[in-house]
Amino acid sequence: MTFGAIGDLHGDFDALDRAMARHPEAAFWLCPGDLAAANGEYPRPRSPVYWIKGNNEDFDFVAAQPTGSGTIPNLFYIPNGVSVQAFGLTLACLGGTFAPTWYDKPASDLRRLSPRDDRRRHFVHDEVLACKALTVVDVFMSHEAPRPFPVGRVKDAGKTPINEVLSAMRPRLHLFGHHHRYTVADRQKVPSIGLELASDSYLIFDGRSLAHQRLAAV
Repeated sequence: MTFGAIGDLHGDFDALDRAMARHPEAAFWLCPGDLAAANGEYPRPRSPVYWIKGNNEDFDFVAAQPTGSGTIPNLFYIPNGVSVQAFGLTLACLGGTFAPTWYDKPASDLRRLSPRDDRRRHFVHDEVLACKALTVVDVFMSHEAPRPFPVGRVKDAGKTPINEVLSAMRPRLHLFGHHHRYTVADRQKVPSIGLELASDSYLIFDGRSLAHQRLAAV
């Protein structure tokens, strides 16, 4: 069994479809957030996609998605702090971004303040605790990167809660997006891979070993 992983779409549904058409053998695909187009539209993929929230989503649509399932065929949403089963693998996630002023608030306090300011794009401490309590996870996805993650003049754009989850959960593999850079590192003794934009590249994994190959988008 093989599966694919693709980075932030930002509405580039054609890139997703081309990758899927090129790899009909892939049982499913993973995406670490930012699927939505600017108008709030979501893809209707030909193959199953398990996805998490990023910071650029239609959060009313996100809130309407049932755990491990979805309102659009082949789109399976994973909320923060729970695990779901996919083709014999256990998946879990911590979607959204870190905001210090909101981190210790309950998730129920996160709401839309204006069209450009939807606090539901963040994750909170309670969700981190829920992730840390999960065990026997094969693939953990986050939108944010673990530390250290230097980006340009920023010495470390990674976020400590991601490292905390990796240390407690010990998944076999960690995938993240948000920064649109392909990187491979070990963080807390876990293989941690950053994904580029869907328009740049994607990954194909062996479902047994979780070894991967990176392929340029077509």
